Amino acid sequence: MLVFALVTLGTFILMEGVTWCTHKYVMHGFGWYLHEDHHQPGYPHVFEKNDAFFVVFAIPSMLLFFFGIRPELNFLFFIGLGILFYGIAYFLIHDVLIHRRFKWFDKTDNWYFRALRKAHKIHHKNMGKHESECFGMLYVPMRYFKEYLK
Repeated sequence: MLVFALVTLGTFILMEGVTWCTHKYVMHGFGWYLHEDHHQPGYPHVFEKNDAFFVVFAIPSMLLFFFGIRPELNFLFFIGLGILFYGIAYFLIHDVLIHRRFKWFDKTDNWYFRALRKAHKIHHKNMGKHESECFGMLYVPMRYFKEYLK
């Protein structure tokens, strides 16, 4: 059972790299059509075209759950679980905490979350497809912590 927990945790951690690469090379590359509205200030709709990427990431997780229980429970299930946990974290951090699409954590004043929000604001500072930085979700470069760790 410890191996399955480590597989889930390892997958969760690896998803940060997958997210960074997908954000930089897909969302800011050939998938810009779906991601562009996310970089427009004051986008007036509840849903964005960018939300389609949730489905893109959910499909592998669902397939891994399906194949991870056939013929019996195996490590594929726990890889899918790591992807699911990362997806939940992404929703809570990116959509709720950073973009405040839901007003659940409005009073959060944690140094890590403040640095995370700042890094993401820097990412959105550039409205275009190119010249952005900070493509990950949970990893924050040290320079964004400096003003909060004094």
